[in-house]
Amino acid sequence: MTKLNFILELQKRLSSLPQEELEERLSFYMEMIEDRMEDGLSEEEAVADIGNIDEIADQIIADIPLSSIVKKKVRPTRKMKAWETALLWVGSPVWIPLLIAAIAVALSLYAVLWSVIASLWAVFVSFCACALAGLAAGVGAYFFKNLPIGAAFMGAGLVLAGLSIFMFFACTLSVKGAVILTKAMILGTKKSFMGKETAK
Repeated sequence: MTKLNFILELQKRLSSLPQEELEERLSFYMEMIEDRMEDGLSEEEAVADIGNIDEIADQIIADIPLSSIVKKKVRPTRKMKAWETALLWVGSPVWIPLLIAAIAVALSLYAVLWSVIASLWAVFVSFCACALAGLAAGVGAYFFKNLPIGAAFMGAGLVLAGLSIFMFFACTLSVKGAVILTKAMILGTKKSFMGKETAK
C-alpha cells in the first residue's frame, strides 16, 4: 500500500472525527511514514511497518474522548425546519422517557455486572478469613489436647485456603473480562456515533 492510499483509507475510516482531530492524526501518520522512508525503507515497507490500518483506526477512535465525537455528531449541520422542531416537541413525551429508560437499563445491567464481581471478591475475602480462623482454631484445639476437633478445624481451614486460591483467580479473571467488555462497549458506542464507515 502506498502512503497516499494509506492516508486516504485512514481518512475514510475516521471521516466522522472532528476536523482538527482528523487532520492532526493524518499528519502524524504521514510524518511517521516519511520518517521511515528517510531511514531507508521503501514507501510500501514504511506503510507496512506502521501496522494494520484496522488496528490503527480502532486505537485512534479509542483515544478520542466520546464527548468530542458526540458533540460533532449532535451538532446540527443545517438549521432545522419548523415542522421538524414541532415534531420533536410533540414526540418528546414519548421519545424522552424511552431514551431515559434505555439508558437506565443499560446502566443497571452494567452496575449488576460490577455487583457480581464485588460479590465474588467478598466470597474470596470470607474464604480467606474462614481459612485463617479454621487454622487458628485447629492449633488452639491441639493446644488443649482435643485432637479430633483440631484435625477437623485444620482440614476445614486448608480446604478453605485452597478454595480461596481458586476464588482469587476467578475474581481477577472476572475483573479483566469486565474491563475488556467496558473498553469494547466504549469503542462500539464511539463507532455507532461515527457511522458505518468506521465499523469495518
